[in-house]
Amino acid sequence: MGHPILYEINTRCWLNKLSGVAGGTITLANVPEQEFARWEELGFTHIWLMGVWTTASRSRAKALQDSQLREVYNRVLPGWKEADVPGSPYAIGEYQVPAALGGEAGLAIFRERLRARGLRLLLDFVPNHVGLDHPWVSQRPELFVQSPAEREGTFHQTTTAGERWLAHGKDPYFAPWTDTVQVDYRRAGTRLAMIELLQGIAQRCDGVRCDMAMLLLNDVFAKTWSSFPTPASTPNSEFWAEAISAVKQGQRDFIFLAEAYWGLQPKLQALGFDYTYDKFIYDRLLDRHYGDLQRHLLEATPEYVARSAHFLENHDERRIASLLSLEEHRAAAMMILGLPGMRFLYEGQLTGARIHVPVQLGRCIVEPVDKNIEVLYERLLGAIKESAIGTGEGKILCPERAWEGNPTAQNIIVVQWQKSAMEFELVVVNLAPHRGQCRVRLAIEGLAARNWEMRDRLGHEVHQRSGEELQKQGLYLDLAENGVQLFLCRPLGNN
Repeated sequence: MGHPILYEINTRCWLNKLSGVAGGTITLANVPEQEFARWEELGFTHIWLMGVWTTASRSRAKALQDSQLREVYNRVLPGWKEADVPGSPYAIGEYQVPAALGGEAGLAIFRERLRARGLRLLLDFVPNHVGLDHPWVSQRPELFVQSPAEREGTFHQTTTAGERWLAHGKDPYFAPWTDTVQVDYRRAGTRLAMIELLQGIAQRCDGVRCDMAMLLLNDVFAKTWSSFPTPASTPNSEFWAEAISAVKQGQRDFIFLAEAYWGLQPKLQALGFDYTYDKFIYDRLLDRHYGDLQRHLLEATPEYVARSAHFLENHDERRIASLLSLEEHRAAAMMILGLPGMRFLYEGQLTGARIHVPVQLGRCIVEPVDKNIEVLYERLLGAIKESAIGTGEGKILCPERAWEGNPTAQNIIVVQWQKSAMEFELVVVNLAPHRGQCRVRLAIEGLAARNWEMRDRLGHEVHQRSGEELQKQGLYLDLAENGVQLFLCRPLGNN
């Protein structure tokens, strides 16, 4: 498999919008054909339907009662009604598709229509917690972190085993998620139950995006819950190694994508994750710390970069069009799309959406299309689809100073892609708002033996370069502020 391009869809809001356009109910069972055709045309390889599972009703009540969330609803969806708030899709009451979204049959139809166009389906797996109404909460309370008495971060629950104080789900750096219940990975029985649950999900899709995956690591989990009663015996192995192996025994090409932070991505990759979030790139882009970003890419192992998910936005982050200028956006998008690894785009990103919608909402304002951003992505994705990007071998090259005293090379990202011996392509991006120059040493076998033509797929520039000079001096690049280029490089006379 090559390097995938993932498109995340906020399923509930998206189906609501489609229904408004159609003037009737659209579910996963009857999505218009032009949606699938558009995804194929743009070159997406995977579609992530975010939020297809049933939200717990008690958890939805929390989303309606929360005063801070209500203020957000008022801001992003004036005039909202309770029906617009289905609750967080990450407070799952049941891993079943509700009838309003098309049910399990609708999901199966949607998946088959994707496969007919060569696309694959990702769904959510939320391993850290479940919603307040999940059947296990009352029927299998032993699966959860709990306390013998009331304490902060717990709630009272009547169960088949008696009265319990169960813990809400938690990230150690934030307050508990009060619409959830914390699963206890220190228990072997819990792990077996979660693996069985995951295997059931895997039968309905081609991959899962695993929410807050690093919270399940043994050392992280033990530290987070050290003040709560610990079971008499705890497994020594890592849950993810067991779970990923169990699923891939039956579905070798199944994709595991980890939402992960805190520098724990390499550990999760070692445990079997195919891809992990690389938020460092996103953060450095917004901070305008381009030297740190470049250094991060050059110092990381090629395998790490190739198994990272690169993004400018997702349902957790603010809309990138509201944070970067059009020129900055174009440069950042070309870099993200030109890197080895999973390229990850979010619904609305391609049309310049600026309103960040909380996941608790099932309806959102239909924003006007920003034609400049729409054209930007159509051109970039169109050029990439025709190129070796994502299908050939990708290498991040090290820009060198073009001359002493010129520091602008630190703002330039260069990625070489090669699919055949007789041609290669160069992604060249200047992230800075001023001109930049550098030299790069190309990693091409037999470079000096030929002279080369360089043709920009994104513009009209055509250059001819001596292979001997390229070998001796490197390729000189001079880019405009926020400049982007995608060079197709072929030996002269072979065009």
